[in-house]
Amino acid sequence: MGRTVRLFEGRFGRLVLVELGAQEQVHAHDDPAIVLQQGDGDVVFLNPGEIHIALDASRVVVFHAAGSWLRESFPAVFAEEDRRPFPQSREMVTPRIRQLAETLAIEVLNDRFLSPERLEFMLQELLLSIVETYLARRKTSTLWQGSRFEDTRIREAIALLRAHPNKDLNMDDLATRVGLSRSRFYDLFQMCTGFSPRAYLDMLCVETAISRLSSTRQKIADVAAELGFSAQSNFTRFFLNQVGVPPSKYRRAAAGQQADEPESDPDSRS
Repeated sequence: MGRTVRLFEGRFGRLVLVELGAQEQVHAHDDPAIVLQQGDGDVVFLNPGEIHIALDASRVVVFHAAGSWLRESFPAVFAEEDRRPFPQSREMVTPRIRQLAETLAIEVLNDRFLSPERLEFMLQELLLSIVETYLARRKTSTLWQGSRFEDTRIREAIALLRAHPNKDLNMDDLATRVGLSRSRFYDLFQMCTGFSPRAYLDMLCVETAISRLSSTRQKIADVAAELGFSAQSNFTRFFLNQVGVPPSKYRRAAAGQQADEPESDPDSRS
């Protein structure tokens, strides 16, 4: 299956960043696989036993999803007896899934900064986005049955958080907007996602920041403002706490640069 650049394994299954040559193959064995191509390429879905053949040389992220992990979140979609959970082999990529794919590729390349918790969060976000976007057409009546995400109010809250990840967001207002009391909202959100609403928002902010830092020339101060930080220094502390390095150092690493200058100065200038 081409040259493996990075490989991660966990209860989610196996995630591989791989360089494929023309006509090289990706195999899905006992469990489904998702192939995320770079740029505007389609999302490729492989049911168990199916093969994807690369037409051209490319770098792809391949998610060999563990069946048990899939069924834990979506038992009606990924039933053990269903050998064809994906009705289509290819789907047009959406902006949200493109961003997730690109951020995943960046994160796994900079794996010394990637925590297992953040990796599983992104894979959960990927799976939820795929089910919402592509599979809802097939099982509209039973899609969410037995799912951790069965509560429509929590799915609405997640959509609102994704639409504008911003540290200024008031969680009490969000709870009211989806028709829940504050305490009930926090309990349901934690039960559905495995994260508190604030921790989920923090993960989305980190994901957005990494996307901006690695794929644009946007100033760090502007990234901070976009995410609702009143001062760049607050954003730098947040990013350092979440990722382990300041934003400037992450940007250099993502660009393939290994600079040794002090980390505090670039953040104050950018």
